[in-house]
Formats: sequence, structure tokens, C-alpha cells
Amino acid sequence: MFHDFNYPAVLAASTRAAWQIDDVIGPDAKLDFSRPFMPENLARTSGLAMLRPDERLTLNHIRAHEYLTLFGLVEEFILPFVLDHVRDGLPGDDKVETQALLNFASEEAKHIQLFKRFQQVFKEGFAQKCEVIGPPEAVAEFVLGQDPLSVALFILMIEWMTQSHYVDSVKDDNGLDPLFTELLRNHWIEEAQHAKLDTLVVEALARGKSEAELHAAVDGFLTIVGFFDTGCRQQAKFNLDALEAIHGPKASEADRLELLARQHQALRWTYLGSGLAHREFRSTLGALSLSQLARIDELATKFQ
Repeated sequence: MFHDFNYPAVLAASTRAAWQIDDVIGPDAKLDFSRPFMPENLARTSGLAMLRPDERLTLNHIRAHEYLTLFGLVEEFILPFVLDHVRDGLPGDDKVETQALLNFASEEAKHIQLFKRFQQVFKEGFAQKCEVIGPPEAVAEFVLGQDPLSVALFILMIEWMTQSHYVDSVKDDNGLDPLFTELLRNHWIEEAQHAKLDTLVVEALARGKSEAELHAAVDGFLTIVGFFDTGCRQQAKFNLDALEAIHGPKASEADRLELLARQHQALRWTYLGSGLAHREFRSTLGALSLSQLARIDELATKFQ
């Protein structure tokens, strides 16, 4: 066993760490658009020589809007997935497990509302509408149409990914807007417990499966990864459209294509590469099957 996660401990920790939306982003909250929102490790805007400093800052803000909006979109399918898993387990007698998972679902619903509050505050201070891939219902339908273990693996990757984003890139970056940092800090507090619950869910769904069945589940996981990779390409285009609506088109088509390609890769790292490389995600998959982990290794280098 590579972890000591259990439902009573996770539930207790989650209860202690609970917060309310108004305590994080109240009705009068304002974002400071003179400062970046996203850490450079994720935004990857500082090295874009074809952009002026003000354009790089604008793109950073567009990326921040995309970041929290997409996490809201993801939680739109995490919520029904968790509730379906709870329903499947109701005939059992472990009510602490049920309570912990219901609390998980409740917190995901709260996060969806938190990110919608952020979108309202962002729109009040930003000059341009920013398009985001979707709609959430269509994304949820595609993702939830895969094998439950495939979906659970993808959710597990996302939950651990948010941990590394905050701890490695946001927590100690004092140059970021304080409100945006506080949003990510509170999201991280609860997602830290969700990642542990997801680990337990993955183990429950994988229990007793043959290598062939695990292979099929990873096939489904990779299908979801490919779906989101396609979404990253479209999102990079949306982001560039918003940037050019504010600052005008790039002087040359070569600059535009380079900017689009580099930002596509930045999105791939943010939403896929940083998750595929996460130690805890890899540990869970490796404990199920080292051969399936090797398949992930082959893919991860594409998203650096």
C-alpha cells in the first residue's frame, strides 16, 4: 500500500477546512488587473517576444479566466460521477464512506458556484468577452460515456494536478493578484481531500479487474485525454481571438501562428502534462498495473 488514505480521516479533515463562498470572494470583490493572475509556469507568456508587456499581461488575464472557467466545466461532470458512485454503494453499510463522498459532491457544487462568482467579477473589470470551450453539458456527456474507471482515473489526475499547480506555482508567488491567489488557495484546501477520495474510488473500481480490463480502462482514459487535447487547441484559438480583439491582430501571420502553437502547448501542459507527470497519480496507476503506467509515460512527453 503506497498511501494511508481512509474515509473517516478525509471526512474529518474536510469538515475542519470548510469555507463559504462569501468569505473568499464577496459581493464587492475586485480583481487587480494591473497584476498577473496566473503563475508563469502555467501561463507561459513571458517568453512571447512577439507580444508587448501589456499584451502579455492581457493574455495572462485571459488565461486566468480560461483556467477557472474550465475547472468549473470539469466539476460539472465530477459532480454527477461522484453521486452515481455513491448511489451504486448505498446497499453497503459503510455510512462514513457515503457521508465523505456526499460531502465531496457538495464541495464540488460549491466550487462551481465559486468559479461563476469569479466570472462575474472578471467580466466587470475586463474589456472583452472571453470564449471558453463547451458547453459543459456536452463535455459531461462525452466524458461520462466512458468506462467508470476511465473517468475516475481522469478525475484523479485532475485533482492531483490542482495540488501541484497551487503548491508549486501559486503559493509563494507574491506578484500575483491576491484575490485570484486566495481563490486558488481555498480551492486547493478542499481538492487536497478530494484527491484522496478519488484514490479510494479508483481502487474500488479497479478491484478484481484483469490486465485486459485495466488496459481497456486506460484506453478510455486516453480517449478523454485526447478529447481535452483537442479542446486545448480550440481554447488557444479562443484566447488569441480575445487578445486580438483588445490589442489588434499580429503584424505577421508567422507571429500569429507561433503564438498560437506556443499557447496550445502551454494549455496542454496546464491541463494534461502536469497531471500525467504527477507522482501521486502515477503511484496509483502503477499500483494497478506497471504496463498501463508505461503507456502513460509514452504520452506524457507530448504535453511538456
